[in-house]
Amino acid sequence: MKKRCLAMILCAALALSALTGCSGGTDATQASATSPGESNTGSQEQKPEGSSDKTVYRVLYSSEVETLNYLTSSSNVEHTIGANVIDTLIEYDSSGDMTPKPGMATEWSYDEATMTWTFKLREGMKWVDHTGAEIADVTAQDFVDAMKYVLTPSYDSGTAYIVFDTILNAQEYYDGQAGEADPIDFSEVGVKAVDEHTLQYTLKKGAPYFLSLMTYVCFMPAYGPLLEAQGASFATSADTMYYCGAYYISSFEPQVQMVYQKNTTNWDAEHVYIETIQRTYNAEADTIGAEMAKRGEIDFTNLGSDVVDSWMNDPATSDMVSMGRPSLDYSYFYCFNFNVKKLNENSYRDGMEGYSIDEKYEPANWELAVNNENFRQSIRHAINRVSTISVNTGDNIAPENFMENTITPKNFALNNGQDYTSQPAFADIMAKDSYDKDLAIQYKETAMTELAALGVTFPVKVLVRYNPSTTNWEEECVVLEQQLESVLGQDYIDVIVEAGPSSGFLGEVRRASNYMLLLCNWGADYADPETWTDPFYQAANGDGTYNRGSRYAYLAYAIEDNTASADTVKEYFRLVEAAKAITDDMDARFAAFAEAEAYLIDHALAVPYGVSVSDFVVSRLNVWEGQSASCGVSNLRYKGQKVYDHFISMEEYEAGLAAH
Repeated sequence: MKKRCLAMILCAALALSALTGCSGGTDATQASATSPGESNTGSQEQKPEGSSDKTVYRVLYSSEVETLNYLTSSSNVEHTIGANVIDTLIEYDSSGDMTPKPGMATEWSYDEATMTWTFKLREGMKWVDHTGAEIADVTAQDFVDAMKYVLTPSYDSGTAYIVFDTILNAQEYYDGQAGEADPIDFSEVGVKAVDEHTLQYTLKKGAPYFLSLMTYVCFMPAYGPLLEAQGASFATSADTMYYCGAYYISSFEPQVQMVYQKNTTNWDAEHVYIETIQRTYNAEADTIGAEMAKRGEIDFTNLGSDVVDSWMNDPATSDMVSMGRPSLDYSYFYCFNFNVKKLNENSYRDGMEGYSIDEKYEPANWELAVNNENFRQSIRHAINRVSTISVNTGDNIAPENFMENTITPKNFALNNGQDYTSQPAFADIMAKDSYDKDLAIQYKETAMTELAALGVTFPVKVLVRYNPSTTNWEEECVVLEQQLESVLGQDYIDVIVEAGPSSGFLGEVRRASNYMLLLCNWGADYADPETWTDPFYQAANGDGTYNRGSRYAYLAYAIEDNTASADTVKEYFRLVEAAKAITDDMDARFAAFAEAEAYLIDHALAVPYGVSVSDFVVSRLNVWEGQSASCGVSNLRYKGQKVYDHFISMEEYEAGLAAH
């Protein structure tokens, strides 16, 4: 297929995705018209032409999970597990229109006076073990117990901050348990099992996006007695967790295989069509996957941009190639690391000495450079995103289709029909590409004068890390190195591209503050612009320190260390806090968050990059049959999908696109 045709397909896909964005001001206090037990997958009830009775889905994977614990993990790879083995209170269907459908809850309501949400649970839902044997009924108390686990400091949940932000007394309970405040009883936290099938959440503030949080991992249930028995060992293996979702994990041997088996006790088992999902570990999956798919040994593989053209030009394989569904739930951006000191497991420096980055990369030199705004601006305007994104699109798709000038993707959030990125605060940012060689050199010249006066030595070493198991990331980093050094000169910067580990990359690189410039991503937790502040904003603790969480760039260290960027970071934090406080006027809320985000970008505290490039794939699954939403874990589910007797063609993909 020609480049122009594919570009038109992707443009149409992105335009249609505008329908999936939702406004935080939407009145979602009542459940949809879908009745309990009714299909949430539209026309999927009828067996599609070309689908088969094949019930086993085979796929390779090259990046192993660090845990199965959906209550503590903040990794998208690990959230895939929770998405498929644990159900949520609401669901979304395959249309992508963000209309909530009944899930474990059949109905829900909101009382504005008390800021309390009430959910009525289905009766007869079951917990099963790794053999599929029934253990107990799912009750409202399982949601309460799971939240208590999330709010237990020793378990170090990576998504607890979402609960802090929304649920009454959640932060206070956590801080009390951590010894950082007077302890309170968990009964004071805003989560309550009224009876076995009635669950209530009381909010700490107005949260117009709250219902969309219900498809996120920190609001999933877990069987209380098992949590109490296992403690920190919960979900460390297939037999140390129970399941209530579409599947259970029947077998898991790290770096060998993970097997999902259909949970026949699930309330919606009739719409779970794949019986067994066999995930086989292979460190070379990206290299060997294409040939294994061609031989019929696996049912899915990504196609790297280096082989797409040959496959599409070969009559024997051209009808085997399709694409992934365009996604707006992830945004990519470059982070500058504002802290290169060693951190403990909670991202504090207490008791830690030295640098998190090897001395050969001159981290002390970087500390001075990164806190100079002109230095950051020089890099921001020297990044040619067309070139780097082209590594993933090749000659088949226009890379501009995936570029974003803001952290929040276009069409993610709408308010009264107006896209968030059309806010006046973004006018200059949206008007043109940030890549500008002349401007980059102007910033360079000013930065060199200012930094030389501080004793900075040139070239400044810039350590760029990548995960070798991520397709094309190494090549993308090499292109980045070439373009930055070409524009700015090797007398100014020395970009050093280095691989991180293929497993545990986030823990050893980003969370360990072991990088200088890193391409990061963030997935929307809920349907509101506030979700895109989470990688950057850090709340003050009142003692001169800031809440750590999983914040990527460690911006608060600029304040704690009283660097040249301290006032800039303080102002960004102030703008976010002002926006978060607006809960009853969506026009004002959107405008305030846009002002904060524009400030972040204008001062080069982060550099927007783009949305996920839709991969070329060889797949027996039709991507348009799966659940779709712009936040939460719906997109990670296999529920509703069927294994076809052939690999989906581009023609079939286009038909699905037209229907959505």
